[in-house]
Amino acid sequence: MSDVRKIIAVEEAVLAKNEKMAEANRAEFSAKGIFAINMLSSPGSGKTELLARTLERLKGKLKAAVIVGDLATDNDAKRMRGHDAPVIQVTTDGRCHLEANMVKAAFDELAVDDLKLLIIENVGNLVCPSSHDLGEHQRVVMLSVTEGEDKPLKYPVMFKTAEVVVVSKMDIAEAVGFDRELALSNIRAVAPQVKIFELSARSGQGMDAWIDWLSGLGRS
Repeated sequence: MSDVRKIIAVEEAVLAKNEKMAEANRAEFSAKGIFAINMLSSPGSGKTELLARTLERLKGKLKAAVIVGDLATDNDAKRMRGHDAPVIQVTTDGRCHLEANMVKAAFDELAVDDLKLLIIENVGNLVCPSSHDLGEHQRVVMLSVTEGEDKPLKYPVMFKTAEVVVVSKMDIAEAVGFDRELALSNIRAVAPQVKIFELSARSGQGMDAWIDWLSGLGRS
């Protein structure tokens, strides 16, 4: 067997193991009445800021928890704490994505009663996380107005595997010359199935619709 074939065989085995764990995660979440979402984006899209504001708005309304994935540091987890929602940091030690077994270990550590919504903040990356199911019920991909309207065309797999796309930082869209219609057209061309939210965590624009949607998931 050639080296290339050996590498492919190993990768396939790793993905198969991950898929099995992901299915077990999903079954456990469902059995416990927890809706899980996997949030993905490139670095700097505003994922952490959005989640911090989201937890703030959900406080007292819906029991939520967050699992945060990062290559190193627990800075993102620190930013999200203080909103009456448990936050667990997972450091991947160089891996460019979370894996289902990491989510399982973090979830077991949470040990929260009456949890309704589990948000998994994946490592900032639009490539390798797309092939790793974590056991989520829905996948949310973020695109900030500063990244360029062609991101969906450059990273089609990530958008095709999502149920939701969040266009973030809409408060500065005009300032950075964001072409909204082109961006929406590109999203729909690649992923016609997605629900789209346009919002700004900082200004609050579009946040009501986002919170209403999450609240509905947690009560379903």
